[in-house]
Amino acid sequence: MREIETERLLLRQFTMDDLDDLYFIYSHPDLSKYLSNEQPLRLDQTRAAINSIIESWQQHKFGVWAVVYKKHRKLIGHCGLKFLENTPEVQIGYLLLKDYWRRGFGTEAAAAVLKYGFDVVKLERIVAIAKPENIASRRVMEKVGMKYEKDAYFYENDVVYYSLSRQGYQLEALQLRDLGQYEELTLPIPQPLAPVLG
Repeated sequence: MREIETERLLLRQFTMDDLDDLYFIYSHPDLSKYLSNEQPLRLDQTRAAINSIIESWQQHKFGVWAVVYKKHRKLIGHCGLKFLENTPEVQIGYLLLKDYWRRGFGTEAAAAVLKYGFDVVKLERIVAIAKPENIASRRVMEKVGMKYEKDAYFYENDVVYYSLSRQGYQLEALQLRDLGQYEELTLPIPQPLAPVLG
């Protein structure tokens, strides 16, 4: 499965046709502070990033998706899975243009990617990292069920480290489903109005 559709987003594989749009995202000054090296990427670095993403899909059957806002058919960022620096662990990562912050797009994309990672790739665990001050990213992690585990150091940065196991993911999905059934069963049954006697 190389595409995922959510309510508002299309997550699809990157191609070199995305080079200019992704370069705009990676070179944007508001976003570069969230990149590993905190520097805007040059065009040749963006091209190399797309090549690396394509290779990851070919080798591992997972990778990073282009996040497209369906309403405008516009590339607004990326979200996906990759190996955490110098570890065998798989991390989820996401980056969106600032115009699309605080609208639930990060959570929507991350939830779809976690589902793919656990249900399709059959990963046992997925981790996520963020700089401690990146409250918005931490909020996305928490909204999709990830739990803070520790402070850590990756990509030459102090980070907070979150994780979610497949068992935890399945348990959370069951609880949400059961809660929905419970709420359906316990909704008050409308009663006809009693006639007023007088």
